[in-house]
Amino acid sequence: MKVCIPTMGDRGMDESVGEHFGRVPTYTLVNTETGEVKVIQNTTTHMGGTGYAPDLISQHGAEVMLCGGLGRKAIQMFEEKGIMVYVGASGTVADAINHWKAGQLQAATNETACQQHAFRGEGHGDGHHHHHE
Repeated sequence: MKVCIPTMGDRGMDESVGEHFGRVPTYTLVNTETGEVKVIQNTTTHMGGTGYAPDLISQHGAEVMLCGGLGRKAIQMFEEKGIMVYVGASGTVADAINHWKAGQLQAATNETACQQHAFRGEGHGDGHHHHHE
C-alpha cells in the first residue's frame, strides 16, 4: 500500500507532518509493504507550479493520504482519484503511519473537512459568490 503524507522537508520517516496540506514543500510516500520511502517536491499551483496536489500524488501511485486536515474540495478530488484520505495526522511521518495502522485517524468526509476551507453560507448553494463583469 502506498501512503502519502504532506511534509515539511525530505527527512523521510522522521520528517514532520505539514499542517497546510496544499502548501507543504514536500510529500513523503511510504510503501507499507516494502518500506520504500520516496520524497517528492510539491510542484503544484499553490507553490507556483502547475496542477493540484491530488493529481501529483496520484501520479506517484498513492492509495492513501494521511494529513492533519484538508478542505472539502481536496477530499472530493482525492475521492475521484480513488485515494482514501485520513485526517488527524500529526508528529512525524512514522507517527502518522503508526496512528493510521492503529485505526486512530479518521476517514475524511465533508463532516471532517477543515472548516476554514469549507464553504460557508446558509442556503446559498456552495456558499461562493462570484460576480463576473
